[in-house]
Amino acid sequence: MPRGREEEIEHLLRRAGCGATQQEIDEFADLGYLRAVDRLLDDRQVPDDVDSLIQRPGYVGVTARGAFSPSSVINDGRQRWLFRLVHSERLLQEKMTLFWHNHFATAYSKIAGAVGATAAARMMAAKPSEDANGVRGQLELLRQYALGNFRDLLVEITKDPAMLVWLDGRSNVRNRPQENYARELMELFTMGVGFYQEADVYAGARVFTGWNLQWQGSGDAIYYQFQYNAAQHETAAKEFSFPVGTDGSRRIPSRPATDGMQDGIDLINAVARHPETARRLARKLYACFVSEVEAPNEGLVNALATEYLASGYEMKPVLRRLFMSAELRDSRSYYARYAWPTEFVVRSLKEVGWAGFSVNDALTPLSNMGQQLFEPPDVAGWDLGRGWFSTGAMLARMNFAAQLATNQKFTLRDASRGQARTPESLLSFFLDRLTPPALERDVSRSLLDYLRAGVPWTGSDAQLLQKSAGLVHLLLGSGEYQLV
Repeated sequence: MPRGREEEIEHLLRRAGCGATQQEIDEFADLGYLRAVDRLLDDRQVPDDVDSLIQRPGYVGVTARGAFSPSSVINDGRQRWLFRLVHSERLLQEKMTLFWHNHFATAYSKIAGAVGATAAARMMAAKPSEDANGVRGQLELLRQYALGNFRDLLVEITKDPAMLVWLDGRSNVRNRPQENYARELMELFTMGVGFYQEADVYAGARVFTGWNLQWQGSGDAIYYQFQYNAAQHETAAKEFSFPVGTDGSRRIPSRPATDGMQDGIDLINAVARHPETARRLARKLYACFVSEVEAPNEGLVNALATEYLASGYEMKPVLRRLFMSAELRDSRSYYARYAWPTEFVVRSLKEVGWAGFSVNDALTPLSNMGQQLFEPPDVAGWDLGRGWFSTGAMLARMNFAAQLATNQKFTLRDASRGQARTPESLLSFFLDRLTPPALERDVSRSLLDYLRAGVPWTGSDAQLLQKSAGLVHLLLGSGEYQLV
C-alpha cells in the first residue's frame, strides 16, 4: 500500500490508541481512513473479551502473588489495565478511559487510607461481572462511559464511591456542607476558572448534601455504595451566578428533602450545558489528539463545542468531528504530542514485542517516569506535555528502553534476519517497525556509527543479537520517540 496512507493510519492509531502492532496497522489501513474511524468509534462491532486472554500464551504476561486478583489488589488492577491497553481491540475506548482517568483524577492511596486496601481496590478497579456484589469500580465506570454521554458520566462520577471518598462527599451533610466536590465540578470537570464565583461553591456544596455513602457486608467483604440520604439534605433554595435552569433562572428552588437529589441533577445539567464546558472539553481533546506544541485552532475548538452541545453532550460525534478534521490529518500534527508514560510503555511493547515480558515489570518504571495508574498526584491530574520530562523521568524512560530491548533481544534478532545486509538496511528496518519521526541526519549518522562499531559488519546471528537490541534501546530512549 502507499506509504503515505500507512503513515496516516499509524498517526491515527498513535492518537486514538497507544500505538499499534503491525497487524493492527495493516487491518486499519485496509479499511481506509474513513472506515478506520468508524471502527474506532463503533465499539459494538468489536468484542470485549480481552480480559479472558490474561495469562494465556502469546500475550504479555502478568505477575501475581498468589491468585491474580485485579478487583481486590491494586497492583493486579494496574497490570490488567496495562494488559488491556496492549491487547484490547477497542483502542479508542481504552484511550478515552485513560483520558477520563486524568480528567476525573482520583488517587487510590487516599481511598486506601480511608477504607482499607482491599475496599479501595474494589472502588477503583472491580468489574461487576467478577464481583460477588456487582461492585463497579471507577475504572469500569470510566470505560463504560468513555465514548458516551458526558452529562451522564458526570452524574455517575458524582455518585461514584471512589470519588465520594476522594473529594469528601461522604461527609457532605446539611449542618456542615463539604465544598470540595462542588468546587472541582465547576473548576476542573466542567466550566473552568473564571466562570463561577466563590458563592457558587458554597451553593454547590449545599446542592450535594446527602449524596453520601453506605457500607454493606463485614470484614474483607465490606463494600461501599452510593446513598442519597434525604435526612442530610439541605432543602433551602440555592442561588448561582450562572444559569442553572433551562429558562435561564439562576436559582434551584426549595424542595422537600425526599426530592432533594434533583438539586444535584439540576446543577450537573447546568454545568454540562454551559458553553465554557463545551469549549474546555474541546481544548482538552485538541491537546490530547491533535497538538500540544501549537495553540489550538479556535475554529476547530468552536466546531467541537458546537457538536457537543448540538448532540446533547455525546462524545462520539465530537470525536468523529475531531478525527475527520483537517487539523488532525495534517502531517504537521504528526508527532506534535508528548507521550504520556503509559503511552510510551504500551507503544514500546506493541512495536518491539512482549514475549516473556510481564507488565508487572513496567509498574516501577512507570512510577519513575511520573505516572502510576490509579495514583494521579492531585485532583488536577498529571502535569502533561513537557511536564513529563524531568531529568529523572527521561532517565527512567531510557532505562525502560534498555530493559525491554534486552528482554526482547532474541525476538529482535529473529525479526531482523534477512533485513540486515548492511547497517543501513537494519536501521531502515527498525525505523519502519518503531515509527519514530524522521531523524535528523546527525542522529541517523550516530546510530549507524553504533552499528558499525566493533567487528566488520556481517549480519551474523551473533552480531544481530547484540546490535538489534542495542539499536532498539537507542531508538526507544531517543528524544524523537517520546513524541506521538
